[in-house]
Amino acid sequence: MRNGAVRLVIALGLAVAGFLLIPAHWFYRNGRPTRLGRMVNHSWSAIASLGITPSVWPGTPRIGTVTIETRGRRSGKARAQVVTWVEQDGNRYLVSMLGERSDWVRNARAAGGAATIRHRRRQPVVLEEVPVEQRPPILKAYLKRTAMSTRHHLGLDPEAPLEEFARIAPNHPVFRIVEAAR
Repeated sequence: MRNGAVRLVIALGLAVAGFLLIPAHWFYRNGRPTRLGRMVNHSWSAIASLGITPSVWPGTPRIGTVTIETRGRRSGKARAQVVTWVEQDGNRYLVSMLGERSDWVRNARAAGGAATIRHRRRQPVVLEEVPVEQRPPILKAYLKRTAMSTRHHLGLDPEAPLEEFARIAPNHPVFRIVEAAR
């Protein structure tokens, strides 16, 4: 029990420090997480999986932090990554801030969209990829709420016109979250 509590305190400390104190380039280089970035992402993933983060963060558009679990396309092992969903027109979407090279995107595609969302409980879902021409308003809503941590990845201001989001849409996959049939 004591080890679990110590790990939780360390995870919370890393997550807060990562979110507030450390420059963004320490977390990502060349579109991939650094060792520190992986540690902080792992901490956030644990926090989100346990349901410590709110189900929905205050503000509009609605967002939430969850852990997405996919099967590794080569290993077949479960792979977990912290992600933020954004709500647009009554649907929840996941945006790949790192673009096409993100492992969770590659794994979700290889699994035909099969995934599990973890936030206090496990929820099987299907991730349906959104066509490029439908992505701009979703990307704009996502950036509006996550600009502090994603602006440098997307390279736009949250108030940029939709045309600018249309320009980057081919490089940033978006998936609609659909509850899996039981």
